[in-house]
Amino acid sequence: MLSVENVRKSFGGLPVLKGISLEVRQGEVLAVIGPSGSGKSTLLRCITQLERVDSGKITICGETLVSNNEQEKAVYADKQTRVKIGLHLGLVFQNFNLFPHFSVLRNVTEAPVRVLKKNKAEAERTARALLEKMGLADKADAYPCQLSGGQQQRVSIARALAMNPDILFFDEPTSALDPELTGEILKVIRELAAEHMTMVVVTHEMKFARDVADQVIFMDGGNIVEQGTASDVFGSTKEERTKAFLSRFNED
Repeated sequence: MLSVENVRKSFGGLPVLKGISLEVRQGEVLAVIGPSGSGKSTLLRCITQLERVDSGKITICGETLVSNNEQEKAVYADKQTRVKIGLHLGLVFQNFNLFPHFSVLRNVTEAPVRVLKKNKAEAERTARALLEKMGLADKADAYPCQLSGGQQQRVSIARALAMNPDILFFDEPTSALDPELTGEILKVIRELAAEHMTMVVVTHEMKFARDVADQVIFMDGGNIVEQGTASDVFGSTKEERTKAFLSRFNED
């Protein structure tokens, strides 16, 4: 579903991704963990076309988004292909990014109607079903400012799912939430994992990563320091840097 090969990205001459390679298979959940500033969110932004890589190759659902030319510089696919690839992906931001002047229902239906050219009635049926799945059936006519942070994030997840993506990306989906609201978002992601939704989750929630992810990547300083199954990374840690990071993980 997703292949990233030797991806590099710098900002103002500062290397942020230093040759990242990974694969995600259909139905897998990949958790990306690591300290702040390790390049986790930049990696997600490069895969979802919010940032451009300097070099490397990214293939999504069999389509090549970017690959190197003979000078080892990144060359992107044409616009039509980039748009097509983008439709395979859904992204849930840490700060919700809902349209404040749209109702909850319109936040969820806007992209399917405008981008996928769905019939409005069909889009609303899908949206209401997703809102019900998120426990928000009674909030369709509410506005984001009337919702808790956890409710807003569940609307964001419904909005991403409304586009019927093949891979769903989460960028620190609980970092803007109070601890008591974190659980409701992790519960939704657990349910999606049980439905075999292919997901890449950047998270600081170690227990969640350990219990839900099929594969875990630990990043530090723009490198993948360790990767493997959740039981490998959490139970049979090989690298000292990973051990030091996970030593703060409280087994509760």
